Amino acid sequence: MGIILENRDLGQGFFLMKAEEKNQAEMGQFYMLRAWEHFPVLSRPISVYDADAESVSFLYKVVGQGTEILSGLKPGEEISLDGPHGNGFPELSGKKKIALVGGGVGIAPLHLAAKTYKKEDPERTVDIYLGFSGQPILEKEFQAVSDNLKVNVGGFVTDDIDPNEYDAIVTCGPTIMMKVLYEKCQRLNYQNPLYVSMENRMACGIGACLVCTCKTSGGNRKVCKDGPVFEGREVFGV
Repeated sequence: MGIILENRDLGQGFFLMKAEEKNQAEMGQFYMLRAWEHFPVLSRPISVYDADAESVSFLYKVVGQGTEILSGLKPGEEISLDGPHGNGFPELSGKKKIALVGGGVGIAPLHLAAKTYKKEDPERTVDIYLGFSGQPILEKEFQAVSDNLKVNVGGFVTDDIDPNEYDAIVTCGPTIMMKVLYEKCQRLNYQNPLYVSMENRMACGIGACLVCTCKTSGGNRKVCKDGPVFEGREVFGV
């Protein structure tokens, strides 16, 4: 069990929660969050926004009963934190210029990714591209962990990036956004890695229920256990 330290309303249904929890969470991983006994039946998979040895933070959006309950939690209250789960973003050793591309609540795992990539190599450039349908959130926080921040409101964030300027690209957000980015890379003959973090619905978080199965070039894979991070060609080049 974790203890809520903060559960900040960011507006437009977005919340940033921080909980006291000893952890070894890595960029791109997620937890199964639960703050109720019986209903809803399932816990909610939420990406790690930030983490240190003593606490972990989650950016989430209220979209149903489970996240509605999470949004009502107050500092000092308990929450069940099952995790971290999943294979996160790769280290990208030797890559000197990296782009992180996110849309909506899919921006969540990119914050810890940016911090980690800069820590691994302070000399590398980490640019962040964020897309929102409404008012942007957490601009200052993302600006603080990036070399360059580009925010797109109401348009297509994929239009803003030239893939061939980067040694690697990492993305998370709506499937259609990530697919469009993959197709753009293909058109421009982009030769470097593109990693996508899938947001399939999940039930168990440990690969037992098969709810999150997705098709890949290597056959059906479980997003919660085999992912959520895959190479773009694995899921969009099928």
